[in-house]
This record gives sequence, structure tokens and C-alpha cells, in this order.
Amino acid sequence: MRKLVVPVAILASGMIAAVAWSQSPPRQSQFRPTVYFQMPLEKDPSRFVRMQNVIIPAGASNEFHRHPGDQWWTIQEGEITYTVRGQAPRVLKVGDWVYAPRGTIHRNQNLTNAPARAVEMNITDKDVPQTEVVPE
Repeated sequence: MRKLVVPVAILASGMIAAVAWSQSPPRQSQFRPTVYFQMPLEKDPSRFVRMQNVIIPAGASNEFHRHPGDQWWTIQEGEITYTVRGQAPRVLKVGDWVYAPRGTIHRNQNLTNAPARAVEMNITDKDVPQTEVVPE
């Protein structure tokens, strides 16, 4: 009997955690990137290039932030509301793209009830945090 009590307790704890997670407000950590490749930039080992696929769940968003380099996004599925601080938000749909030069303070939001997917390419400085949150 005792062997059944421990797994049931663990299962119950996991179910409670899952319910709490599902009720949490959207956070940047809910963005799900899949890196296709990351490699040193040719002739400049102080920077690297990375390409990745990013899935943004319905309702997810990130805070205003900036990167230590250049970033390009193109929308493959759904739509993303892209905002550069101080500018009006832009709704990006399938096929739309944006370029964020080094240091551009911006945020991405999925304000719909369906997931969105984008391809992102970054050319950024090596050995530094790739995202710096900027307080509002």
C-alpha cells in the first residue's frame, strides 16, 4: 500500500502545479524557440549568427527589451503585435517582417486566441546576455 501513496502524492502535486501554471499570466518564458543553427559570424568571432523558429502561444507576450545586435523576424503563422517603444504598435501577419537594429527597445505580443509562429535571425555580440529587459 505504501508504494501507491507516494506516486499518488507526486501525481497530485503535478496536477496542482499544472493548474497553477495554466492560470499564470503569460510570460516571455512561454515563447518556445527552436534553434536551427548558431555559429560565429565569418571574419568576426566576437559576434554570432543564430536562426530559430519561435512559437508564441495565444495571449503570450514579452516585456520591452533590446538585443546586443541586429534582429530580423518574419511571421509564418498567426499574427504578432510588434511595438517599438515610442511608436504605435504594428500587427504583423503571415509574410510580414521586421528589422530591429542593435539596441531597439521593442516587445512582441500575441493578442489573439491562436498560437503564432515566426522565424528569427539574430547577429549579436558573443558572450553577453542576448536580451536585456528595459523597464517601462
